[in-house]
Formats: sequence, structure tokens, C-alpha cells
Amino acid sequence: MSLKENLMPITIVAADPHPIFLLGIAHFLHSVNDMELVAQCDKAADIIPAVKGFKPRVLLTEIDFPEEDSLSTIRSVMDHDPDAKIVVLTSNINDDQTIAALRLGVQGVVLKHMPNRLLAQCIRKVAVGGQWWEKESVGHAIEKMLSREAGARRLATILTDRETEVMCLVAEGLSNREIANRLIVSEGTVKIHVHNIYGKLGINNRVDLTLYAQKKGIV
Repeated sequence: MSLKENLMPITIVAADPHPIFLLGIAHFLHSVNDMELVAQCDKAADIIPAVKGFKPRVLLTEIDFPEEDSLSTIRSVMDHDPDAKIVVLTSNINDDQTIAALRLGVQGVVLKHMPNRLLAQCIRKVAVGGQWWEKESVGHAIEKMLSREAGARRLATILTDRETEVMCLVAEGLSNREIANRLIVSEGTVKIHVHNIYGKLGINNRVDLTLYAQKKGIV
């Protein structure tokens, strides 16, 4: 970062589907000397145009918008600018959303009930290329991610890639016919895969297979 950038206020685009909360964020950011709110968005569709138009140093955004699939807007922002600096400010984030955010390249997560000073610290850190992950929001998610990856590595020594894929779909509750449609194969082929999975894992039914996948952190 250049000296000029370091001396200039941190420009921010803030996005949240709740106008009253967005107003509160705007009031807070206007009170912070080294930050400048350049745009506010209460609709997910407005975020990309705002980011393109204002080129903020930090995008501060909720992940759940009524009209938009969770995290899809962040994915679009990263597709537009892989170097974008994004902070998720949310009231609730589950483990899968946290893992997805990590993998998308989000640099910070702050929960809405946290003190304002922590939000300011997070924005400053992310603006200069750092990361800010609240232990409350990511601790269990990271453990889950590591467990999933370790489970996947172990499973790869037992099942083929296709068998692992079928197992995950079974664990999601799909029938053989639904799995066949998803994978564009015959229902008979799916039955053979399921039979082979049962034999390799010493499992006798779909319920036990689902429990196995959950225990290993695969789903």
C-alpha cells in the first residue's frame, strides 16, 4: 500500500437489507475519522454496481438478502475483482456459510452484536490486507472444515470419487432415482454404487450411511 493510500480515509460500501440498521451503520462510520462511507445498498442487486462505480477499499455486507441466495453476491464481487476486500457483518452465520466465506476469500467476519470498536478495528485490518475472524463465528466452523477434509482424505482411500459422490447424495436424503437424475446415470448404476459402498464401509442401510457421513464430517 502506498503512503498516499495509507493517509486517505478508508472508503466503504455498506450493504444490508434492513434500512434502519444500514442507517445506524452509516451514522457510526461517519463518526470515525479515518473512514468514509461512499455508498449504501439495501438490495443485493445494487452491490455490484456500487463496487464497480465507487471502487471502495472495503465492502461491508450482510450475507443474507431476501432476494439473493446467501453468499452469491460475494461470489459475484470476487469474480469481478479477486482482490476485493470484504467484511461480512451479520447477526448469524452458520458453519457452512463461514466455510464458504473462507473459501471465497472473505477477509473478515463480525457479528452484529459485537461492539462498534471491533467493527472499526476489523475494517482497518482488512483494508491493509489483514484478516479478522471472530472466534465466536469461525472457531467451530474451522474445526468442522478440518474434520471434513480429514474425513474426505480417509474416505478417498476406501471409496472411489463416484462412490463418495453417491454417498453424499444419499446422506442429503436423495432417492436412487433422484441421484441417477442428478448424475445423469441409470438408476441401476446408482444401486450398484450404493451396494458397493455398503460393502466397503460395512453398512447395511441408508440411515447408517447418513450417520456415518455425518460422523466423519463429510456432510
